[in-house]
Amino acid sequence: MNLSCVQLDGSQTICKNGGECIGYQTRKAAKSCNSLFLADRKGLLLACSQPVSGAHHDLFEIERVFKELCGLLQEAGIETEGLFLNADAGFDSGGFRGLCSEMSIEANIAFNPRNGRADGEYVYFDEELFKCRVVIEHANAWLDSFKALLIRFETKAQHWQALHWLAFIVKFVRKINKKLKH
Repeated sequence: MNLSCVQLDGSQTICKNGGECIGYQTRKAAKSCNSLFLADRKGLLLACSQPVSGAHHDLFEIERVFKELCGLLQEAGIETEGLFLNADAGFDSGGFRGLCSEMSIEANIAFNPRNGRADGEYVYFDEELFKCRVVIEHANAWLDSFKALLIRFETKAQHWQALHWLAFIVKFVRKINKKLKH
């Protein structure tokens, strides 16, 4: 595990059977759910939020969801204070940046030009560090290789989240096996 920085990203999943935490997502033109994920610098998935209705964007209830994700890390003995966090422009908000600051997390969030910076305030952004974020995109693509995660058929949100935890374990075990072979 490499915690020199963590990556945050969301994933919208089409839902075929209805159920809990599902809503219409215009971009997907379907009912979907949205979950947020945290990965380490190498793409090892560390935490998964409970799904919310796909009608909501990644910043929906971000304070509650991000604290949930950080709480999962802390339960596992992973200290969050001082972490560098990479996130795409979908997470560019003063509220989320403030939350990271309160939690002593260094937010490296891509600038969203739709938000503007009318007051000219300086916002930290390290492009080289941000390049590390590609690993969570790869991790999300790997998750999509599981048909049960690519399209949600479960009606219970808890079952959907449990499938993600199982996939996280599979990825972790594969990483361990790879290290043992070398």
